[in-house]
Amino acid sequence: MRQTGFFLIVLFLIISAVYLLFFKPTDEFVENDLYTEIVQRGYIKVGINTDSKPFGFYDEKGRIIGYDADLAGYIAQYIVKDSSKVEFIPVTPSNRLIKASTGEVDMVISTVTITPQRQEVVSFSRSYDSAGQALLVKSNSAVKGLQDLAGQSIGVIFGTTAEKNIQHLVPTAHIQGFRSYQDAYLALKAGNINAITSDDTILNRFALSDRGVKLLPRRYSNEPYGIAFKKGESTQRLKEELDFALNDLLRKNILYSLHNKWGLGG
Repeated sequence: MRQTGFFLIVLFLIISAVYLLFFKPTDEFVENDLYTEIVQRGYIKVGINTDSKPFGFYDEKGRIIGYDADLAGYIAQYIVKDSSKVEFIPVTPSNRLIKASTGEVDMVISTVTITPQRQEVVSFSRSYDSAGQALLVKSNSAVKGLQDLAGQSIGVIFGTTAEKNIQHLVPTAHIQGFRSYQDAYLALKAGNINAITSDDTILNRFALSDRGVKLLPRRYSNEPYGIAFKKGESTQRLKEELDFALNDLLRKNILYSLHNKWGLGG
């Protein structure tokens, strides 16, 4: 009996050693490399805001177009060698970082400002363009700047950097949040708010199409736009490829051409 027991113990130790050798457990879950996954899939899934003309919006045929849409096509050309291999997934300023961080989309190209706080949640490419926080008011408004908005109502878009900034810039203002730029614009026209604050690159579209509103000249921040994606080791290769693509597009003046194509000035 003792020999049998000893034999079983030795057999157990051998089996355990073999298991640990070939099936070594790990405390960390190893994720698939996202860049490799995209290449194998053959297309990129891009989150884009369709309410941010001229960056992302629907044309008369129901297609998503704009600066960010064009940029997504260029990124697809670099990664999967075909600019048409893009699946657009509509996002909003309030949910775009969630969709990027959870991997629901491969990346978000949607005028996302790079900030230290956001870099705690997602990773970013290098910047591809920039904007400044501005004010849109009615053309007959006496408001000339933030100093005139103390105690007044200011419209912001949920999830934007302007929503956070304005609370520090005008602590006494009444902040009213909106889910879309169009909703905020209609509230301004109806007299429900005194101003809208957001990126000048987006607000300018309203001033260009409606003489009843104007964009004030002062800028209150610098907002570098980057491509956002899931944070972690699984996206390190993707970041390298995105930065390479953007640097190459910058070198070839393509980013400058996109900036001008969509009416954003020189």
